[in-house]
Amino acid sequence: MAKIIQSTDEFNTILAQDKTVLLDFYADWCGPCQMQLPVVDQLSEKYADQLEVLKIDVDKYPGLAQAYGVRSIPALFLVRDQAIQDKMVGYQSATVLEGKFKQLQLIAN
Repeated sequence: MAKIIQSTDEFNTILAQDKTVLLDFYADWCGPCQMQLPVVDQLSEKYADQLEVLKIDVDKYPGLAQAYGVRSIPALFLVRDQAIQDKMVGYQSATVLEGKFKQLQLIAN
């Protein structure tokens, strides 16, 4: 399951790990965000040993959303070594996301 961020300290601690992180900026009232939820949960389980999936509620953590320049949601960021590798806005299928993981060599094949 994707991890819902409970504090900015937790967010920073997880980003500091030596693991690829998929950031999912969302809001409960956002329809496309609700469509994205099962996709990120599926990928979180499938790649649990290689990928950390973090869900960030833009209403609870507007400072994090602002720091990443989030203007539309869902907004997905692939982060490795605390550097953004890719950014996607709007609903993304599992196929598209897995393609990005492989293209950027963020997961083992």
